[in-house]
Amino acid sequence: MIEYRNLRIALLGAGSVGSQVADQILQHGDELAARVGAGLELIGVAVRNPKSARETSIPAHLITTDAETLVRNADIVIEVMGGIEPARTLILSAINAGADVITANKALLAHHGPEIFDAAAQVGAQVFYEAAVAGAIPIIRPLRESLAGDRVNRILGIVNGTTNFILDRIDTYGESMESALAMATELGYAEADPTADIEGFDAAQKASILASLAFHTHVPVESVYREGITGVTLEQVQEARKSGYVVKLLAIAERIVGPDGTEGVSARVYPAMVPLSHPLAAVHGAYNAVFVQAEAAGSLMFYGAGAGGIQTASAVLGDLVTAARRHVIGGPGVAESTHATFPILPIGAIHTRYHVSLDIKDAPGALAEIASIFAKQGVSVESVEQKTATDGSLTATLVIGTHEAIEADLAATVEALAASPVVEHVSGVLRVEGL
Repeated sequence: MIEYRNLRIALLGAGSVGSQVADQILQHGDELAARVGAGLELIGVAVRNPKSARETSIPAHLITTDAETLVRNADIVIEVMGGIEPARTLILSAINAGADVITANKALLAHHGPEIFDAAAQVGAQVFYEAAVAGAIPIIRPLRESLAGDRVNRILGIVNGTTNFILDRIDTYGESMESALAMATELGYAEADPTADIEGFDAAQKASILASLAFHTHVPVESVYREGITGVTLEQVQEARKSGYVVKLLAIAERIVGPDGTEGVSARVYPAMVPLSHPLAAVHGAYNAVFVQAEAAGSLMFYGAGAGGIQTASAVLGDLVTAARRHVIGGPGVAESTHATFPILPIGAIHTRYHVSLDIKDAPGALAEIASIFAKQGVSVESVEQKTATDGSLTATLVIGTHEAIEADLAATVEALAASPVVEHVSGVLRVEGL
């Protein structure tokens, strides 16, 4: 049997994920080679600062700051440095040099995915990105390959561990948003600047990737509707629990039919109430889960660690084995399937349910006025709970659950409520998903 030559592996980045990837290749290279049918030679690790402390020990002779030369001499380039630049330029250089690319860079793919995939298609290179969404959870390959012949209708995902940890602390321990965020920061789940997580930017990037894969249509991150969790209150979470729900930040991608009958795609991120009976309600701490509804396969659940150096490295190494096998066996590999070109429909076109909390004047006719506002907008009320103030003020709190309706009508209802003379304050609005 003729032995295949060693495959040259270049690694860009040696942070939490990169250092673990390097360590696994160096420690388990023989085992990986046996799976692939060729040796895997780590030829260099490109870093910004060679003197920075690392989570694992990387031999000094592998460390370099010359990333451009490194990628031009590799068969497979692994990019785990993050950010848009210089990652984009280096990946394009690697592809143009004939290398396959493995990346965990969700931001790059969400903003420049088509450019990168087109460049790879021009030269017959492959781009693998299992680690870009949900860490160790295998979700990219099932959508890209296993379900490619099925019709995926909807994806509900908890794809940001930081926000899930925060909301879980609020729900389980009755903590405030500020206290839960402080705990997430202390444990290393939240960055010093948590904006990308708590404002939903991270989840929106992942929603863009999942929607593009599921519906074979490029869904730019700019078209993903986004709300973060900063407006969620302890009172809303407690009220949701009493009503049989838990609050989660969801990334949602689904096929919908617009007002004119056109089938399109919706991609969105927002905090929502999920029934306690739904599998996603049982996802605690910093874990991630993705719930897929397909026409033939039915309902599928993918659950596991959504972040962490060693966990994300597992997904990167899985892509490495796949890419290396392609070199050994040959063949064109897996092409991107993004040619359906469904229109991306706005948030106002979706169907959902609202859970609205109002502070109203406790006066005759107030409830009739509220009911008339819902009726005028064509929104049906499913449940109403009224609480009279205990501080002697002439106000009451209403918690109103709606039946399913068009988002535009629901939003118009809330706007009309806020303008009503009997409403003191719209204290909270959460959508209900997963029914």
